[in-house]
Amino acid sequence: MIASEQFQQAIAGAGLPVPEVIHGDGTLYRFSTNGKRMDQSGWYVLHDDGDVPAGAFGCWRSGLSQTWCSKDTQAMTQAERSAHQQRMQAIAQQREADKAQRQHDAATAAAQRWEAAEPAPAEHLYLVRKGIQPHGIKAEGEALLIPLRDASTTLHSLQAIGPEGDKRFQPGGRIKGCYFGIGKPKGVLIVCEGFATGASIHEATGHAVACAMNAGNLLEVAQALHSKYPKLRLILAADDDAFTDGNPGITKATEAAKAVGGYLTKPDFGEQRSAAETDFNDLHQQAGLDAVKACIEAAAPVAQEPAFPPLEGAGDGGAWPDPTPLPDALPPVAPFDAELLPHALRGWIVDIAERMQCPPDFPAVGVITALSGLIGARAVVAPKQHDDWRVVPNLWGLIVGRPGVMKSPALGEVLKPLHRLESTEREQWQAAHEAWELDTKVAELAGKANEKQAAAVAAKDPDKARALLAPTEQPTEPTMRRYVVNDSTVEALADLLVENPWGLLVYRDEVHGLLCSMDRQGQEGARGFYLTGYDGNQGHAVDRIGRGHSYVPRVCMAMLGGIQPGKVQSYVREAVNGGAGDDGLLQRFGLAVWPDIQQEFKLVDRWPDTPAKQAAWAVFERLNGLLPATDDDPQEWRFSPEAQAIFYEWLIPFETGIRGDDLHPALVSHLAKWRKLIPALALIFALVDTPDTNGVIHEGELIRALAWAEYLRTHAERLYAAALIPETTGAHALLVKIKGGKLCDGDGVLWESFTPRLVAVKSWAGLNSVDSVRKAAELLADYGWLARETVPSGDTMGRGRPSDRYMIHPALLAGGQA
Repeated sequence: MIASEQFQQAIAGAGLPVPEVIHGDGTLYRFSTNGKRMDQSGWYVLHDDGDVPAGAFGCWRSGLSQTWCSKDTQAMTQAERSAHQQRMQAIAQQREADKAQRQHDAATAAAQRWEAAEPAPAEHLYLVRKGIQPHGIKAEGEALLIPLRDASTTLHSLQAIGPEGDKRFQPGGRIKGCYFGIGKPKGVLIVCEGFATGASIHEATGHAVACAMNAGNLLEVAQALHSKYPKLRLILAADDDAFTDGNPGITKATEAAKAVGGYLTKPDFGEQRSAAETDFNDLHQQAGLDAVKACIEAAAPVAQEPAFPPLEGAGDGGAWPDPTPLPDALPPVAPFDAELLPHALRGWIVDIAERMQCPPDFPAVGVITALSGLIGARAVVAPKQHDDWRVVPNLWGLIVGRPGVMKSPALGEVLKPLHRLESTEREQWQAAHEAWELDTKVAELAGKANEKQAAAVAAKDPDKARALLAPTEQPTEPTMRRYVVNDSTVEALADLLVENPWGLLVYRDEVHGLLCSMDRQGQEGARGFYLTGYDGNQGHAVDRIGRGHSYVPRVCMAMLGGIQPGKVQSYVREAVNGGAGDDGLLQRFGLAVWPDIQQEFKLVDRWPDTPAKQAAWAVFERLNGLLPATDDDPQEWRFSPEAQAIFYEWLIPFETGIRGDDLHPALVSHLAKWRKLIPALALIFALVDTPDTNGVIHEGELIRALAWAEYLRTHAERLYAAALIPETTGAHALLVKIKGGKLCDGDGVLWESFTPRLVAVKSWAGLNSVDSVRKAAELLADYGWLARETVPSGDTMGRGRPSDRYMIHPALLAGGQA
């Protein structure tokens, strides 16, 4: 397939319409992404004139931007990689130039529309419904036009508002840092979101208003106006999106006020507020302009300095210093690169992540773990050339993420091929089992007939009677192959592994429950069973009360599940500090990822990429038919000579590194399991992408496995940071609770101070002991968020130890972010 056809497939895989003609001359071309002939929101650049064709494409309207290359970067030579990087830089420069041109064209079109428009009538349906005046805007047919200018008054774009309130910006126009101004600044300038909100505020107060049009633009507009009018008092009039997760209106306005040293206010709707009431225009219609004016006059600086008695850490005369940001509790992690995946899986995983708006790490780890369970012990790899060491490629995957970030849906999506295989297997087993039941009944009837016949001839011919009563061969009950086990006791799991000797996948939506259940006294046998299951080639005896014991010749389990950050941090701390989990079970989750979550949500509403899905599911179908070498022996795969040399080049410094004293013992224990992880990944990649190589793993698959090692190392360091820097983690957790107003009494009144014991009784994750709270509070005091006060003992005789009480920074009590 030529490069242009592959490039077209990549564009289609991203959910965009494919241009009929693809030019490979390195020039940026535009195309329609909404089916309309005049639309030019789509763009692409393709370089098809070198050894490694590459390009990029996207859509300005949706914000999609994606690169494409005909060759994996890991497989490139240094010269090819350098040329590829230069091309990507050139494409980025072209995109920026095209963006500037689009904004210039949009500004020209906006100026022409604005010039041709008529002054907006006061009786326009939208203005009447909102109860506001036009304030200089214009009308274009039934739509109102609102000009968006920068601080130098240059027109860049327009917002059109229909009679029913539907809003559209000028296609391609610049929005960031642009606003619509109402009135002339005289000492006070108010920055808000929408036009109707700004009109209500101006009509209530007479102050000048800048309408930024959305919460995400408040910071840029506030900064631009602060630079232009440094002596003006800036007030951020926030929308109160109390019924939206994260309250973006308050959050963004607070951020902007803090950046410019401004004031902050929000509409007060009282106790009878409805979910539809969010901004000052809503307040205007509910309670009148006087209520709007009262809220604006109540604006307060983000950081206040009320008089407090002198406190340790609060500065001279009780003045609170500005707090310093806490150091990052968790080290950074490498983002997932789609090129880490085999070709046959890449498009499917990228499509899942884009449509679900979840980190690609989630489905990527899920699919590799699922395939490892499907392969099981049917194939093994010999990592060394002249050694009997064999690695079974069953792997354990763990994805860490807070609730609501699509952990379970992402894993559920990549497990669908296994569920389909199991459904097909169940249908076949059901038919076979019904036939077996009939054969069994026939055998029983034949046995009864023989008994009757034997009774009739027993006296005359004992030998014939004996022959009739001799045991006959009974039909063997068919067993069903299992693929995924969700919730099973160890005893039941052992029985399943006897019937499925080559292995299966254990999936738990929330792994924390399984880990904690095995920490309880009396569960040592269960824990040992799972520890054995990681090796994939060891036998295990299971003893049962009243039922004797059974023996599983080969315990081979892949494991997959999710866990919340707070729970994994708590478990890690206990596991590495001598707790019940300090036996290496956690460290067996070699495919453990804890990715960063994108804060901005992008709506993606399109059909799944069917060709990519079919290609990936075909891999599952093919590997479902993978057979071991014999009934008892697996296939054996080995590295090619080139791959063997690369493996040794990695292995020697790796082993040297984990034998040193530079790493935490818990991290060393985790990395030590990579002796299995790296060869196992290389084998899986070979079985997926290059199965017809007569049991040889080439350097490409091993290089991809080693790239996974670099990526996973950063996630392992984040995972075990919970043990290395628990005070920082606890301090972040405590600060979040304080900012969220969680330190309060039963009536919801915020505490101005607290003792560690008061917080510990709440049993929050990572803050469930007096000592952990004290350590977290001390760190917060070091950075200025708290101030420590030593309280003498209440004993009148002066006996007993004094206690520590921590005062909370006043800005936090006022609802600011300090």
